[in-house]
Amino acid sequence: MSGINCTPVTEFIILGLTDEPTLCVILFVIFLGVYAVTLVGNLSIIILIRNSSQLHTPMYLFLSHLAFVDIGFSSSVTPVMLINFLADKSSIPLECCVAQMCSTAIFGTTECFLLAVMAYDRYVAICSPLLYSTSMSTKICTLLLIISYIGGCVNAWIFTGFLLNQSFCGTNKINHFFCDYAPLLKLSYSQDDLAEILPSASAGSVITVTVLIILVSYVYILFSVLKISSTERRSKAFSTCTSHLTAVTLFYGTITFIYVLPKSSYSTDENKVVSVFYSVIIPMLNPLIYSLRNNEVKGALRKLMSRKQFFS
Repeated sequence: MSGINCTPVTEFIILGLTDEPTLCVILFVIFLGVYAVTLVGNLSIIILIRNSSQLHTPMYLFLSHLAFVDIGFSSSVTPVMLINFLADKSSIPLECCVAQMCSTAIFGTTECFLLAVMAYDRYVAICSPLLYSTSMSTKICTLLLIISYIGGCVNAWIFTGFLLNQSFCGTNKINHFFCDYAPLLKLSYSQDDLAEILPSASAGSVITVTVLIILVSYVYILFSVLKISSTERRSKAFSTCTSHLTAVTLFYGTITFIYVLPKSSYSTDENKVVSVFYSVIIPMLNPLIYSLRNNEVKGALRKLMSRKQFFS
């Protein structure tokens, strides 16, 4: 950059979803409500699982961690978006912007691994029920959780490492509602093809591996369930998977659009809409999906509520 008259960027201005004042107020109220439901719903799932002995199983252990990751994911994005709706100019320091991008990458990637782990858990439970307690022991569950979080950190480190090597000079307006990698890379002064290729390859590898685990698990589950002669038992086996399949379809459909498809195949506005869905809406939907479609969770909630009423 020597010899070029250019002021280094120390903060970014986030343009947000819209600059129309009335629409900003409406969206602020909507997304404030979404964020409140996200926090209450996911915290309720965590508290319910911790306080209900009938939910002290690997499946619900992983669900409680999914709820924690959803809280982190949404909290990395939504507060900045809400501030942007109220402020005339929403600025964020370079360091905070990189930290936000890193945080969303950690929680987003960890969610991928957790969804794959939950699929594997269902595979063991349905296909090898007699070996379930051994195959999904406390030690193995802890190891799977550690791998999930480490995987999230490694992928985030790749994104963050390339971003920190970029030079930002001149324009500092991010055409997005949070500090995502692609919009930041567009503002970079440096011309580095690896900065676009390798992070996309890393995200694509995570998605490919976890989707493969999920697909293989459910192929085996499908064949095992079809062998069950009892219609009632077959229906019960399928019911333990429907919530997870719904969450998987919603999450992977949106992140594939953002992080795998070529950037030229969609516009910035489409990027924003899809990003809202996977980073703000899905963390709110997950606790609803797992509670409304899960009889064990509903039963544990009724039991916990009746116990509190009894003691009061």
